[in-house]
Amino acid sequence: MASETVVLEDQETVADLATFFSRARSIEDGAVLIQAAGSALALYVPVLYPEFLGDSVPTVLGMRAVRLGRPAEAGGVFAISALTDRLARMGETSLELSIPPAEVQASWAGQQVPRGGWEQRETLEDDALLAEAMRGIGVVAQALPENAGKPVLKTVRARIWSSPVEGVQTPMPLGMAFGAHALGFLRAGATSTLFASGQWLRLSSGGGHVVARQGGVLG
Repeated sequence: MASETVVLEDQETVADLATFFSRARSIEDGAVLIQAAGSALALYVPVLYPEFLGDSVPTVLGMRAVRLGRPAEAGGVFAISALTDRLARMGETSLELSIPPAEVQASWAGQQVPRGGWEQRETLEDDALLAEAMRGIGVVAQALPENAGKPVLKTVRARIWSSPVEGVQTPMPLGMAFGAHALGFLRAGATSTLFASGQWLRLSSGGGHVVARQGGVLG
């Protein structure tokens, strides 16, 4: 039976999730996919994803994993605002996070990230990834016309964040570097490791993971 609540390990984890949700909402104030199994809780948020069937934009997701103070089984797609509100109401002593009663729809959440089969491809400097993310942010800003509407904004961002990261042997979308930066996963002077499993890539950094799958398929 699915749990209606999950017990986080400590107050540091509570604060960590609050920061993660805040950063995720700065990218898109939409949904979060949660998967709790045993003493682990994994949370996925969107960075970039195809808007329609056949769209060539890759799916790029940020993933944060935290430990639970008590084993639980829970899962679903929920409004990130609902989970943010529940974290805020927990106060300074509670570790029990209630799962929202209603799920939401999110096309990107239907894709299954591989649980295994990951092969290491290369080690990347976090400083270089940060530089690439900032380069992309600058290109987006220059490419946008004044008073750009939401459709134009999405089109420009999709085109730029789908382009490859420079200086990396394994082709990976620039959106992975942007996601790692925007979600606070990169550390100055540190390194991240790039893995591959089938059509998926995973960038594992000190603060979390970013996974990506080449576009064209929904669900």
